[in-house]
Amino acid sequence: MNFVADEGIDAQIVTRLREEEHQVWYVAEMSPGVSDTEILTLANRESCILLTFDKDFGDLVFRQRRASFGVILIRLHGFAPQQKADIVATTIQRHEAELPHKFTVITPHKIRVRPQLN
Repeated sequence: MNFVADEGIDAQIVTRLREEEHQVWYVAEMSPGVSDTEILTLANRESCILLTFDKDFGDLVFRQRRASFGVILIRLHGFAPQQKADIVATTIQRHEAELPHKFTVITPHKIRVRPQLN
């Protein structure tokens, strides 16, 4: 599976997904400071699911109805980076077929996968 990891994503998540043979474009390695709109455009152009901690992408996808190949919003505050990497990798493994063209939210207690409006 292909991903674009937003700049704020922990490097441990990127490393873990790469170890599991996923292609991951990491904004922190490529273009730090690039706008959310540009990140979403990159993810769409490369047919990637966007990994982010930033709730602003929900606004882009649902309120502004911007096209998206898929978004995973990670809401795991207080977890160590390696714990986050484990949870994200396990979620992707278990829900891989459901993730494209969906807005997924990962929280400590549940995984919510919802259709996008566009």
